[in-house]
Amino acid sequence: MFEIRVICAPQDTERVVAALDGTFTTGTATVYPTRDGHRNRLYIRADLPTQDAPADTAHWPTPEAAYDTAPSMVREIGWTARAAREVASGTFPEREFWLRKAALLDRIALHDMSDGGDIPTAAADLAVQAARELMDLDDEPVLCDPRAYVRQQYALWAKSQ
Repeated sequence: MFEIRVICAPQDTERVVAALDGTFTTGTATVYPTRDGHRNRLYIRADLPTQDAPADTAHWPTPEAAYDTAPSMVREIGWTARAAREVASGTFPEREFWLRKAALLDRIALHDMSDGGDIPTAAADLAVQAARELMDLDDEPVLCDPRAYVRQQYALWAKSQ
């Protein structure tokens, strides 16, 4: 894993991030203004793509299988809100919080897609961000679809409950 630092014009930020994401396996980009305020500084954690990384997720659990025993989304929203306060105060396991939050956001994004949309939504973007947070916490390189990783980890977690 390595970190990429780029300084670019604000209007080029999205294009630069997309180009890096297409070239490397990247984490979430962190954007700060430069001291003069005229450009952006981008920091992105990345890995080189590897040939042994799973190209598809066919052997991973489907969303239906992963979330088969999951509580309703409404219950998980309430749980996530309560747990966020406990995580912030240091009294709750951070990994369980990120796993359940990422799974909830994945389920919301799947629901959005089932409503006939085929364009990634804000929910899908948030699901990927939360999945990458979980992968960072697990010190797992982003070598697969982050949402598929969440489904795999959620299915394993649910079996142990």
